[in-house]
Amino acid sequence: MKDRCCQVFQAMGDKTRLKILELLNQNELCVSEICKGFDMTQPSISHHLDMLKRAGLVVSEKRGREVYYRSTCNTIVDCCCRQMRTLDIILKRK
Repeated sequence: MKDRCCQVFQAMGDKTRLKILELLNQNELCVSEICKGFDMTQPSISHHLDMLKRAGLVVSEKRGREVYYRSTCNTIVDCCCRQMRTLDIILKRK
């Protein structure tokens, strides 16, 4: 479990991956659709998706020529975001 938590926090430690998670929390998307929201190449986005997948934050499903991704852990994402906002509020008060 400890290693899994490390993977989750490492995967979430990148602003691109956080934005991808935000997109996938709203809709299931294929890589080409995700790429539209970034100024990055498809292989770079696929690398970020692979890290999220290994951490268990997204799952994929191949449909024809496209691979679709969806978020699997709204609870973890929401909890972590809440904690980050709380820490930000505490730090601003100091």
